[in-house]
Amino acid sequence: MELIKEKYKQTDVGLIPSDWEVKKIGEVLKVIGGGAFKSIDSTDIGVRWLKIANVGINQILWNDESFLPINFAGENKSFLLKEGDYVLALTRPLLDRKLKISKLKKQDVPALLNQRVGKIQVEENNDADFLYFVFQKHDVINGLLQSMAGTDPPNLGNRGIYNIDFAFPPTKTEQTLIATALSDADIYITSLEKLIAKKRNIKQGAMQKLLQPKEGWEVKKLGEIASIVRGASPRPIEDTKWFDENSQIGWVRISDVTKSIKYLFETTQKLSELGIKSSRYVEKGNLIMSICATVGRPILLEINVCIHDGFVVFRNPQIEKKFLYYFLTFIEKDWAKNGQTGSQMNLNTNLINTTLIQFPKEKSEQIRIANIIGDIDDELAVINKKLEKVKMVKQGMMQQLLTGKIRLV
Repeated sequence: MELIKEKYKQTDVGLIPSDWEVKKIGEVLKVIGGGAFKSIDSTDIGVRWLKIANVGINQILWNDESFLPINFAGENKSFLLKEGDYVLALTRPLLDRKLKISKLKKQDVPALLNQRVGKIQVEENNDADFLYFVFQKHDVINGLLQSMAGTDPPNLGNRGIYNIDFAFPPTKTEQTLIATALSDADIYITSLEKLIAKKRNIKQGAMQKLLQPKEGWEVKKLGEIASIVRGASPRPIEDTKWFDENSQIGWVRISDVTKSIKYLFETTQKLSELGIKSSRYVEKGNLIMSICATVGRPILLEINVCIHDGFVVFRNPQIEKKFLYYFLTFIEKDWAKNGQTGSQMNLNTNLINTTLIQFPKEKSEQIRIANIIGDIDDELAVINKKLEKVKMVKQGMMQQLLTGKIRLV
């Protein structure tokens, strides 16, 4: 296999090799809809019933599993799926600009295809795996979004899918080489994701063991071991006078915390001097926690920030700060059971202040426990960083290979 240089031509989809074509998706594949099976036909055992909920991004999900009578498989052969088939969601098909499309594995079949899920039927002499990656291209995703404009809920129709243009290699052999290279990248991504899941399970087990109260540990209320102060928000929040992108003081949003791991290094927005005066200033090194929407998510600050009223700060903790962080991480899932419901889940400061924490009396033991869990976190951070890099490399490969900028022969 080697790279070759090519002459290019300008087309509606950009520069492509002179021997490539621009085709519409409908010229190389068809999308076959599923059957209108009825809920009353559902059984406890039988043949799997593949619905929209079972189609994830690059994976089939069987968390919500349904079955149809086994005789339905013989009576509905046109809807019976086999290993290697590709299916895509036709209602709400995109999540974060990623298409819900997946290839069925041996363990996923037999299964019957439900309506509003489409099976991709590729025309002869074309590679289905290649077309699977075509569906992931940014310009194809944009085309799908345009075709769904005005539909509620968002729905894909065959016409919208079929009319999207893409660059098409002249031979199935070249399609297969491209698909193989991108599939290898996907295999590596999957291996890293599995390793991350394994490390997270190890971390959870370590926290369960290390944070379990031992004989001689102290029990206090959170409000007794730290001063818990709620943030403040400038009003009305839509006013641009509160913000200044050139400011050195970040304004923490829930999204800043949810996409960060353990430490907060940056924020999407920054406050003006007037905004800082109307919010709650918190210096680098403090521990904060979200109390609205995504409740109970702690984060350690590596920058000076301001927090709004969807956060609290734990000032001057009497115990090791990282131990407190891991304790809050460990009980994060429990906050939702006691939070106040409304348009968004939220916690009140009284609930936080009165929540009990168990901890060893000796600070050296608190540090030891925090360091053990922290070592696992450090390993996770390295793997996560590698995963993000590999995903970026794959995106670059897709751009180069699916446009013929680089060709494999």
